Amino acid sequence: MTQLSDHGPIDPPLLDPERTGPQQVDEAPAAHPDASWWRQAVVYQIYPRSFADSNGDGIGDLPGITSRVGHLRDLGVDAVWLSPFYPSALADGGYDVDDYRDVDPKIGTLEQFDEMVATLHAAGIRVVVDIVPNHTSNRHAWFTEALTAAPGSPARDRYVFMRGEGPDGERPPSDWTAIFGGSAWEPVGGGEWYLHLFTPEQPDLNWANEEVRADFRRTLRFWSDRGVDGFRIDVAHALTKDMSHPLPTQAELESGTHAEGQHRWEDRDEVHDVYREWREVFDSYDPPRTAVAEAWVPAHRRARYASPEGLGQAFNFDLLEAGWDGARFRTLIQANLDLAGESGTSSTWVFSNHDVVRHASRYALPTGTDLKAWLLSDGREPAADAERGLRRARAVTLLALALPGSMYLYQGEELGLPEVADLPVDALQDPVWARSQHTEKGRDGCRVPLPWTSTGPSFGFGSAGAHLPQPAWFAEFATDVQAARDDSTLAFYRQALAQRRRLQGTETLTWDDDGPADVVRFTRPGGWTSVTNFGDTPVPLPPGRLVIASSPVEGDLLPGETTAWVQQAPGD
Repeated sequence: MTQLSDHGPIDPPLLDPERTGPQQVDEAPAAHPDASWWRQAVVYQIYPRSFADSNGDGIGDLPGITSRVGHLRDLGVDAVWLSPFYPSALADGGYDVDDYRDVDPKIGTLEQFDEMVATLHAAGIRVVVDIVPNHTSNRHAWFTEALTAAPGSPARDRYVFMRGEGPDGERPPSDWTAIFGGSAWEPVGGGEWYLHLFTPEQPDLNWANEEVRADFRRTLRFWSDRGVDGFRIDVAHALTKDMSHPLPTQAELESGTHAEGQHRWEDRDEVHDVYREWREVFDSYDPPRTAVAEAWVPAHRRARYASPEGLGQAFNFDLLEAGWDGARFRTLIQANLDLAGESGTSSTWVFSNHDVVRHASRYALPTGTDLKAWLLSDGREPAADAERGLRRARAVTLLALALPGSMYLYQGEELGLPEVADLPVDALQDPVWARSQHTEKGRDGCRVPLPWTSTGPSFGFGSAGAHLPQPAWFAEFATDVQAARDDSTLAFYRQALAQRRRLQGTETLTWDDDGPADVVRFTRPGGWTSVTNFGDTPVPLPPGRLVIASSPVEGDLLPGETTAWVQQAPGD
């Protein structure tokens, strides 16, 4: 049903309510015609093991992705980003890579990868793959060779091996703590230790070694030659390291007393030498391959990763971390647009991914909630207001979709999926659970396989069970249920992405400053305005035609916790 307001009809959702399965369209949307397609793209992140299972083994796979391209096309995304699909023991969800130039047999084959890419390209959707350059897995051929090689050998020089402290090297070289907990050093005998910033199954590479650099350039070419359009670079800030003696203590590392760009392993200036080499590889293709950095660095340092001479774009997680605060949103948006302009790139906007509690649940909790403690309580303390969480999540998503730059969506957010906070501990797979001595549940709650249908042993994810248990309430969020309703979150996302494509113009905006502090309002080229009411009291809408709203709108007032786009008529 078309929603009416005094501003005129809202454009109806772009779906056929009679079709309840994965939908196909007769014609693919036109792909961006030039090398700048990524600057204002909508990119959909797929966590392959949890997207769609084609063979009933409980693990998502590449043919499963291929079978659901119609869903992605109907949604209206410009590209997909695939989290790691490489051979892996899954010590860290696939980010422990055995072979960077192959596909895990549980997920598919190279031939199936090629078929998936061809199907996505035929639908007008580009492909971005994850590259994990800080570490390999401990099953990688290089590392198994290193373990049998002598100290100081070329095989060990590909990694960060050091002799331990004490007469026999019996103590680790430093007291550094791994990001997932425990020591960052693992002994291999003979007084030798290797560095792992994450799990022991993820030994860190030595990026001062030219063989390491050359091999990753080969990997970039391998996937580019197979039609991959771009790369997401995992932990882009941590590759290069200064391991000279004496090593600082963990307290000294965290003190912040080091000169900028001179931390022992984090955001060192020389990491950009690596990315300049990669840029030469990217630019050797027509169109050039794209890249986006996952770089957890201060905002003013992020621009270096996003420079045209480097990776070209970098994630900004500022809005993800901002909480429900309109004034804060306004400040962060402008700051990131300024930074993007300085580096000649476009900004990125993201609220959910495979590493964080889904934003429909974050916004359902009181401000300041300790999310780790909330997960440990199985999502009971404090209680979540699911209706408010989804309302706020839709509002900020529509706000971000109105901004210049790229929008990154995470699989399932188009269904409004909340976090599965009450996974039983015996089902947890994230290494954080064990490495934290059971004080953090980790990230499995956002990685539960998707519900495609309201019935079946895994809600249409596959013909049997799923590798992480799905709750019974997933049925109400299933794609087939939402595809039959024009007021569903899925319908909202489809309409929002279609309108974004229609309205998209140059990468500028003009702030409208004559409203309350808890209202974020700006106008984009082409004469349309986005207005978000972060408060509880309704506020007047600007004049014009109401294009889309994140919650129902009646009359001329925008309700609280709602975003609307309004298109002005000529002369308004």
